[in-house]
Amino acid sequence: MDNLIQQLINGLSLGSIYALIALGYTMVYGIIKLINFAHGEIYMVGSYVGYTVIRNFNLGLIPALLFSMIFCAILGVIIERVAYKPLRKATRVAALITAIGVSFLLQYTVLLIMGPEVRAFPETIKNKSYEFWGITINEQQITIFVVTVVLMLALQFIVKKTKMGKAMRAVSVDADSAKLMGINVDNTISFTFAIGSALAGAAGVLVGIYYNSIAPMMGTAPGLKAFIAAVLGGIGIIPGAMFGGFTIGIIETLISGYGNSMIKDAVVYGILILILVVKPSGLLGKNTKEKV
Repeated sequence: MDNLIQQLINGLSLGSIYALIALGYTMVYGIIKLINFAHGEIYMVGSYVGYTVIRNFNLGLIPALLFSMIFCAILGVIIERVAYKPLRKATRVAALITAIGVSFLLQYTVLLIMGPEVRAFPETIKNKSYEFWGITINEQQITIFVVTVVLMLALQFIVKKTKMGKAMRAVSVDADSAKLMGINVDNTISFTFAIGSALAGAAGVLVGIYYNSIAPMMGTAPGLKAFIAAVLGGIGIIPGAMFGGFTIGIIETLISGYGNSMIKDAVVYGILILILVVKPSGLLGKNTKEKV
C-alpha cells in the first residue's frame, strides 16, 4: 500500500506537468478548432528561458517562471499572428501542416542557438525529502504540485471571472456571433494563445526541476502525451485537460513502478487509440451532433 501511494504521488508530480501543457492544447482547440502541434516546442523553449535566467542571471525559481511565462506568451502570440491567423479560413489540414512546420522551426532554431547537447538544469530547490508513514515526498514534488495548482486556479479565475475570459467563452461557442456583439475576436484568440503558451513555459521550467536536464528535442514526447491527455479528458474542455494530465502521469508511474517502464509510452499511445474508438469526445466531453 505504501508503494502504491508513493507511485500516486510521483504520478501527480509528472501529471502536473502534462496538465499544464494539455491546457494549452485544449484552450486553442476550444476557440479555433486547431491542434497546435508546435505547443510542445513552446514548452521546450520555456525550459531554456528558465535555464538561462537561473544560470546567467543568478535568479531564483519564481523569476525564472515569470520570465519563461512572459517570453512564451509573446512567442505564442507571434506564432498565432504570423503562422495561424492567415490560415484561419483555410482547411484544417493546411493549419495542421503549418503547426508541424512551426514545431520543426522552433526545434532547430534552439538547436542552432543552444547546441545539441543535453544541459543540466541549475538547482534552485534543495534536494530535501520528507517521510510520512513510509512515504517519501521531496521539495521538488511539492513545488511542482503547488505551482501547478496556483496556475490552474488563476486560469479558472481568468476564464470564469474576467471580461476577457467571458470573451474567450463566447468566441469558443460562436465566433461570428461574438463579433456581432462587439467582441474583438482576433485579440481574444491571441490572448488564448498567450495564456496557453505561458502555461507551457511554466511547465518547461518545472520539468527542468523534475528531470534536472533539458535538450532541444525534449518537447516532442511530452507534447504528444499532453495532447493525449487533452483528448482523454475531452479536448476543448479545461477541466478535462487537467483530469487527463493527472491521469496520464499516474498511469505512467504505475506502469514504471509495477510493470516494465519500456512499455509505458506504448500504453499511453494505446489509450489514445482506445479513447478515439470508444469515446472520441473524451471522458468528460459530450457527444455533439454536427449539422451538414
